[in-house]
Amino acid sequence: MARYDFSPTKQKIVLLLLTGITLGLTKSSKAQWKVIKDLPKAWKSIDRQVLYRMLREFYRERLVDFREEKDGTAVVVLTERGEKYALRYKIDELSIPVPLRWDKKWRVVIFDIPEKHKRAREALRDKIRELGFLQLQKSVWIYPYPCKDILDFIVEVFEIRSYVNYLDVTKVSNDAKLRLHFNL
Repeated sequence: MARYDFSPTKQKIVLLLLTGITLGLTKSSKAQWKVIKDLPKAWKSIDRQVLYRMLREFYRERLVDFREEKDGTAVVVLTERGEKYALRYKIDELSIPVPLRWDKKWRVVIFDIPEKHKRAREALRDKIRELGFLQLQKSVWIYPYPCKDILDFIVEVFEIRSYVNYLDVTKVSNDAKLRLHFNL
């Protein structure tokens, strides 16, 4: 799958579509006013010409599709491929919730990602570091709180599921050092 580096406006459009904020389009000038009046503020902040140009571009790249409604308006929806690209921009908002009490389990992430997926490997490493994981070895990271769902999301976004393993561990040889690091 090709990697797209979207401008902030393109990112906004893709994320709005991902969150389910639909955009109705019509050629009828009477219906256009109704559609424009009903648009959420987030859509109104994007220049119409820029929006239509970007939507045509997304359509050519098969990131969006148009679905015609009964009233004749066309609704723009993300394709499955478009959803994958949109999720790449939501990854920056991820955080791991910290429970009130630690369950005394360590979460270990182990990966062996081939050189042909070097960018995904580096992105995974950067993201888990950003989330607060501690590196034990080059491709072994540890964290004290439940994070499987978030890790699953990350590996899906980077398309590296088969190279990443997640472990719940109750004993680690350098437990005291790790507890100190994570203030446990």
